[in-house]
Amino acid sequence: MKRLLLVLSAPSGGGKTTIATKLLEARNDLGYSVSATTRATRNGERDGVHYHFLSRPEFERRQKNGEFVEWAEYGAQLYGTLQREIDGIFASGRHAVLDIEIEGARQIRKNFSNSLQVFVLPPSAEVLVERLTGRNTENPDILRKRLTRASDELAAVAEYDYAVVNEDLDTAVEQIAAILDGKADERLVSRQRNLPALVQRLRRDVVKAAERI
Repeated sequence: MKRLLLVLSAPSGGGKTTIATKLLEARNDLGYSVSATTRATRNGERDGVHYHFLSRPEFERRQKNGEFVEWAEYGAQLYGTLQREIDGIFASGRHAVLDIEIEGARQIRKNFSNSLQVFVLPPSAEVLVERLTGRNTENPDILRKRLTRASDELAAVAEYDYAVVNEDLDTAVEQIAAILDGKADERLVSRQRNLPALVQRLRRDVVKAAERI
């Protein structure tokens, strides 16, 4: 069986990491690709479990050595997927789940024919703001920047194979599992006629939300 790179992308606070976690709990044919980052650890995070935490010089050294299958800068920090992570998952006979940003997804799309790309949408700007403020990790200025960037990220939905609205977590997980099994053609971006209007509304509302903070 051909092993896949299941790429999940979303604006910050969109829920892609939680979805990835639930998918991994429900299926034994998936392996999570732990990303590398230069950002500091947050409360409760462990190196090698949540991220591979690297210094910026170490990250840049590995990038120059060609150790990343994708990498990007987000919020003044570097993030990337190490080739060794993908190799290890494929060697175990599983599909790889990647929880990555827009630019990284573009690199995967360009270089890997076996990628399956899913964009996770929030149901509303209000929900996105609630999820971000619930973290208690961002000050108002950073929150505004994340929301402004979210508006730009939402415009990238058309580049993806599938789109799922994360209104109910269990439903979103079920839909992405069905996509992985080839049983969710209705979630194809090309078949969702109402998707452009939804994205346009979300982008408008996210910008307004950023202005109110």
